[in-house]
Amino acid sequence: MGRYLLVNVLVPVERVERLIHLARGKKVLLDADLARLYGVETKALNRAVKRNRSRFPQDFMFQLTAEEAVILRCQIGTSSSGYGGRRYGRAEIWKRT
Repeated sequence: MGRYLLVNVLVPVERVERLIHLARGKKVLLDADLARLYGVETKALNRAVKRNRSRFPQDFMFQLTAEEAVILRCQIGTSSSGYGGRRYGRAEIWKRT
């Protein structure tokens, strides 16, 4: 067997819906949330997408501005960027189509 184990797991729709946010007028997922759904590290997901850029639409992914990160933090109601909270300064966003 290879290095990877493929597992088919159904994720409840409600769990995914809770992760969808609004940014730039689009329904989006944070890269960290999408990585968690796939069971991989966020940096591994971002690397894989950047390596295979031609397989995705040009507007598939974008990075939040500092102002958008503050707005999203307010939408979600998370703690500040200090210890214990999510970090959004470099969050990649995956547009839901």
